Amino acid sequence: MTAVQPFFDDTTFTMTYVVYDDATKDATIIDPVWDYDPLASRMSSQSVQKVIDFVSATGLNPHLILETHAHADHLSGAQLLKKAYPQAKLGIGEHITIVQETFKPVFGLPDGFKTDGSQFDLLLSEGSSVRAGSLRIDVLYTPGHTPACSSYLIGDMVFTGDAMFMPDSGTGRCDFPRGSATDLYSSITQKLYTLPDSTRVFVGHDYQPKGRELAFETTIAEEKKHNIQLPVGRSEEQFVEFRSTRDATLSMPKLIFQSVQVNINAGAFYGADEKSGFLHIPVTFS
Repeated sequence: MTAVQPFFDDTTFTMTYVVYDDATKDATIIDPVWDYDPLASRMSSQSVQKVIDFVSATGLNPHLILETHAHADHLSGAQLLKKAYPQAKLGIGEHITIVQETFKPVFGLPDGFKTDGSQFDLLLSEGSSVRAGSLRIDVLYTPGHTPACSSYLIGDMVFTGDAMFMPDSGTGRCDFPRGSATDLYSSITQKLYTLPDSTRVFVGHDYQPKGRELAFETTIAEEKKHNIQLPVGRSEEQFVEFRSTRDATLSMPKLIFQSVQVNINAGAFYGADEKSGFLHIPVTFS
């Protein structure tokens, strides 16, 4: 039986998942968090340690660490997990190269920073599949929030990252560089909504609107019927107009400058040593 263990980071509202075969103990870890205190500019491993403790207590063998995209609201804990599990491969959608090319000049990263995705072990393409031991993961290319977003289909479960949230939260924003509400509409209606209605949906964040309790799992049927931003039947024009208007009112994520440059480098600080690293923070003069 395939099981899922969720972890919630209430600082960034991020969901991390450990998906595993209860019989073989083969596992994959999706969207790990590396805790960052912006005031002290200090990293800590509390969130990753919770995952490691669970993996150890359950006797799991992680084969894969998967990123749904280069997150703009938290730093990836992938490299901490790579140290704990050297055998595990780190994978992300192949279009991460577009994000690297887009943000390299934004952060003034040096010429030596590669934009070919080689920081990752696996660049995953639409329609491909990858194995974590006995687990098969099918890759769905679901751009819109970013040009490099992927969703991962594992049995009757799909992990949507920031493409689609719980029905009362809707969909991911599309106003980051190279994001596209048109692409997101297609990703949801032509890919996610074509999955069987019974498919279990695990979201990348839960912002707990109106103070409700944490929720991270729903179904394709529930999304199609109740997603407040994109129920079945809403036209592309209506969605794009709504999403564009909504995005224009949103502030940038608090950790966007810190997280994106680390996450396009596979969760590593560029040029860091074992004790410290440095961030490139762009400043605009008006």
